[in-house]
Amino acid sequence: MDSMITAAARALATGDPLGALNRVALRDDAPALALRGIAMAQLGDLDRAKALLKSAIGAFGPRETVARARCVVAEAEIALAARDLTWPVKALAAAGKTLAAHGDALNAAHARTLAIRRLLLIGRLDDAGTLLSEIDPATLAPPLRAAHELAAAGIAIRRLQTMKARAAFARAMEAARQARIPALIKEIEDAATVLEKPAARLIAGGAEQELLPDGVEALFAEPRLVIDACRHLVRRGEVGLSLATRPILFSLLRTLAEAFPGDASREKLLFNAFRARHADESHRARLRVEMGRLRTALEPLSGIEATKNGFMLLPRDGRSVAVLAPPRDEPYADVLALFADGEAWSSSALAIALGTSARTVQRALEGLSAAGKVQSIGRGRTRRWLTPTPGAFSTLLLLPGPLPGD
Repeated sequence: MDSMITAAARALATGDPLGALNRVALRDDAPALALRGIAMAQLGDLDRAKALLKSAIGAFGPRETVARARCVVAEAEIALAARDLTWPVKALAAAGKTLAAHGDALNAAHARTLAIRRLLLIGRLDDAGTLLSEIDPATLAPPLRAAHELAAAGIAIRRLQTMKARAAFARAMEAARQARIPALIKEIEDAATVLEKPAARLIAGGAEQELLPDGVEALFAEPRLVIDACRHLVRRGEVGLSLATRPILFSLLRTLAEAFPGDASREKLLFNAFRARHADESHRARLRVEMGRLRTALEPLSGIEATKNGFMLLPRDGRSVAVLAPPRDEPYADVLALFADGEAWSSSALAIALGTSARTVQRALEGLSAAGKVQSIGRGRTRRWLTPTPGAFSTLLLLPGPLPGD
């Protein structure tokens, strides 16, 4: 490795892509192409970065397996930053094994971190946590240790373990400061603000209050029946019932919960569930059918009793009832609520779940996409939408591997 390539690699490792480009911008040999691609990725030009890395892989000889594996890892991180979750995962796993077998522990660990971040993005928290636990962060270089702790914080936030999330963010910040990479420090600062922003509204007894994430965690620990409108599910302690695919039932349940300890009128239930301003006998018959279905679904958690005026909830063991709703100023909150589990949704599936038209959902997705709250992956019939997961940070590292003299 010549001196200019070494200097460019060191610049990239410290988060200085412009310094790296100053040294290799006019070169077309394989190592320079790879470093140029990594620099363009750090600058945010992901399309150009992908093209340069493909050229680098083609320029490296068949015997330069380590260099090609490093390029594959870089390609995987670019795909992750672009939310291209269709990128071949097996290629990343194979590259990580190749790097580990040839003694490049740094980039092998980086490949594992990318696999964890992908699992976090698609909502597979258990798998991400298992893979994360197999890595000892003390053995990682500061930039990768920061990435490791960011992933740990993302998992903790999704599980509403706020104390663990705060501790992970603190460790990530300490590692980032050791790495002296300003972009990484800023990324952690931005990610940590999620703990200081209102996460939901608590509606109980006719009153409302905003809750931070630690307040939501405390609510779930209370002996209450919680109607979670952020995830469209019902919770009582560790017991949960999802109604994400049954929007009519959830609408009826939320109306009953907001009226608790009183009853909800039939007129209000009909309007909230069916948008029926002038209900006729067919609407009332449908309400009885749907209320029967809701009563069956809620059997382990609560009963439902018909009253002269309408219906009312009767929680098991005399528990109180609370509704956890999205923040009031959140546009398209009903659409965002369905993304809370981290899964990717098609627009047609969202329309079915919400009981609305595909065009209405598409307008909502366009608005949320412009605000940076949802992202799309794939095209045409395979297009899916998901929200950026807390802890799913942007491309920052793309390290070139051990350098001469390290």
